[in-house]
Amino acid sequence: MSKIKMTTPIVEMDGDEMTRILWKMIKDHLLIPYIELNTEYYDLGLEHRNETDDQVTVDAANAVKKYKVGVKCATITPNAARVKEYGLKEMWKSPNGTIRAILDGTVFRAPIVVKGIEPCVKNWKKPITIARHAYGDVYRGVEMKIPAPGKAELVYTAADGSEMRETIHEFDGPGIIQGMHNVGSSIESFARSCFCYALDTKQDLWFATKDTISKKYDHTFKDIFQEIFDSEFKERFEDAGITYFYTLIDDAVARVMKSEGGYIWACKNYDGDVMSDMVSSAFGSLAMMTSVLVSPEGYFEYEAAHGTVQRHYYRHLKGEETSTNSVATIFAWSGALRKRGELDGNKELTDFADRLEKATVETIESGVMTKDLVLITTFQDPQVQNSEEFIKAIAKRM
Repeated sequence: MSKIKMTTPIVEMDGDEMTRILWKMIKDHLLIPYIELNTEYYDLGLEHRNETDDQVTVDAANAVKKYKVGVKCATITPNAARVKEYGLKEMWKSPNGTIRAILDGTVFRAPIVVKGIEPCVKNWKKPITIARHAYGDVYRGVEMKIPAPGKAELVYTAADGSEMRETIHEFDGPGIIQGMHNVGSSIESFARSCFCYALDTKQDLWFATKDTISKKYDHTFKDIFQEIFDSEFKERFEDAGITYFYTLIDDAVARVMKSEGGYIWACKNYDGDVMSDMVSSAFGSLAMMTSVLVSPEGYFEYEAAHGTVQRHYYRHLKGEETSTNSVATIFAWSGALRKRGELDGNKELTDFADRLEKATVETIESGVMTKDLVLITTFQDPQVQNSEEFIKAIAKRM
């Protein structure tokens, strides 16, 4: 069988720990046998990020700008323990945060729904897509520990030297403060990405913040969304038969729990981080969720929404068998390959991506799955596979 050819590279961003092991298995068993894989490779493993002073992450993000499509393995965001473990020069920032800041746009995350893995919320029938703003707020926050009594102020100094000043708090003892920001252009990109994605997928769009409490910060998000919708998207939504509405974040949570699903729920950065984990876990597993960063400029970065599976990696290093779910990482590759095929007019590549996803879902629905799914499946007598056996089972079905 002749291999499928690619005309334009995908930006490939390798990662850390167990997901790095799975990354190679997926390429070896599911991609290279069928495709003349054309990638521009960047090693975002923590050791290499440290060696390059994290320049490799910036270079990878700029490569996505050049080639339009990237696929990323899960990576470590180091804490103090990781700095010591890996002997790092410093506590490097989240690679995802760096990439999202450079590309701008919105992260769309949706559960991969398969028979035999039933949602914890019994009335959910269709996937709920979380649209997470990919810039700013607490992820770009500046924090300070207050050691003793004193006054904390929020100060803005304009280019002409004039000032705006607000008192944050008059401290009578130790405490903490945090300053966070966002920018109008990024919020506008967030809104347009959400509206365009809703039109592309023919789904209703919800947006939720806490503007009743945050009367300037959150209210600005609400106002920008409404202004862009009214001026650019209202008629297009009506023609498509879909709706947009805004509500408070607490009301949205209540509505989501009682809904059947089948819509996009747009959230600010932190809300989206939390709610995507809630939705994915309630649908079955963090390892069963697609994630793609979509920029209004037409950049697409696909990734697995979960972490590096550290516990399994340490077992792997000891030579012990692991049963790690690779589905989200497989779907990151299939999503990137499909988008590459769409942009290049390469139907063979888009068809391959469809077949890969179908084979993955059908493998699970045949009762062959990793241990995490065995623990929650409604199937009788499922077959537990180790990490590589599961990928090979998909390859056999391919």
